[in-house]
Amino acid sequence: MSILSVPSEDKKQAAAALAQEYKFSSKLEGSGLDLLPRRIEILQINITKLCNQACVHCHVDASPRRREMMSDAVVEEVFRLLDENPGLKNLDITGGAPELHPRFEEMVRRARAMNRLVMVRHNLTVTLDPHPLTQASLRHLPDFFREQRVEVISSLPYHHEFLTDKQRGSGVFKKSIASLQLLNAVGYGQPGSGLVLNLVYNPVGSYLPAPEADLERDYKRELASAYGISFNKLFALTNMPIHRFKAQLRKNKTYEDYMEKLVAAFNPGAAAGIMCRSLISLSHDGRVYDCDFNQMLDLPVEGDPGLAALDLEVLEKRRIVTADHCFGCTAGAGSSCGGSTT
Repeated sequence: MSILSVPSEDKKQAAAALAQEYKFSSKLEGSGLDLLPRRIEILQINITKLCNQACVHCHVDASPRRREMMSDAVVEEVFRLLDENPGLKNLDITGGAPELHPRFEEMVRRARAMNRLVMVRHNLTVTLDPHPLTQASLRHLPDFFREQRVEVISSLPYHHEFLTDKQRGSGVFKKSIASLQLLNAVGYGQPGSGLVLNLVYNPVGSYLPAPEADLERDYKRELASAYGISFNKLFALTNMPIHRFKAQLRKNKTYEDYMEKLVAAFNPGAAAGIMCRSLISLSHDGRVYDCDFNQMLDLPVEGDPGLAALDLEVLEKRRIVTADHCFGCTAGAGSSCGGSTT
C-alpha cells in the first residue's frame, strides 16, 4: 500500500494503517508466528569497528576512522563462555575487519584448540591493504586461514567491477579478485580440500536479491571464466534499512518505498528460519544481542544480562527482540548471515 496512491482526504488514515503494517510484531501475530528461540549453537562476536573500507551498505558503520576494539577482559569472558558451553559449536568472528584486532589470530587459534568451527567475515581487501593503524602487512592471512582451517566468508557485491566499486569503493573489485586468487592458491574453494570459501552478495541498490541459487550459478560461471576463481557457496543478503544504508535511502528519498517493498515481500516461511533463533551476538564491549543488526541498533537481549552472568539456558527461553528492520530478514527467500532462510 502506497500513501501516494490514495486520495488526499484518506492519507491520514492510510498513513496510520501503513504504520501498523510496518510493525514487525503485528505482522508475526497476523501470520500466527511466535518465534521462540532454538538451541543456541552459534556465538557471533563483533570484535572491532575498525575497517580498511567504508562501504555504503555497511550496517556496522565500520571505517578506517573507528577505534572500537574488544578489550582483553571481554576476550577472556568469551573464552570462558565457550569453555563452559560445549553446545556453542560455532564461533563467528566479525567486525569491521576482524583481522585488524591485535588478538584476532590468538582468538582463532584458541577457538580451534577448543574444537570449535571458526567462521571469519573476511572482506578480502584487508589482505592486500596495510593495517590502517600499524601499517603492518596482512598478506599472510590466506596461509593462516589454511593452517587453522577457518571457514572464510567474504563479501563480493557483484562479479563485475563497476557495481562492486560503486558499493565498496574504487579499486576494491580488483583487490578482491586478487585476494580470492590467493585463497584459491592455498586450497580455499577447491574441490576436496575441505577449505570452505563462501561469498556474500548484497544488492547494489534499494531492491531485493535475486534467487540465491541463480546468483550462485552466475557468480561461479563468471568468476571461473574471467579469473579462474572457484568458491563453495554464495549467500544472498538483503540490505538492512539501518545506519549507513538507511541514511543513503533517506538522502535519495526512497526509504519509505524500500520499507514498502520489504513489508510486501514478508514471507512467514523465511521468518521461521531467521538466524536469531539459534545465535547470540556479542558486541566489542561485551553486551549481548539477539543478532548483529540488533547490536548495531543497541537493542540488547531481553533482560540485558551482562556477559559475565550469561546463562544460555535462560537465553533459550527468552523472547527475541524484534523491530521494523526485521522485515529485511524475512522478505522474499529470507536473509541471514548464512544467506537465504528458506
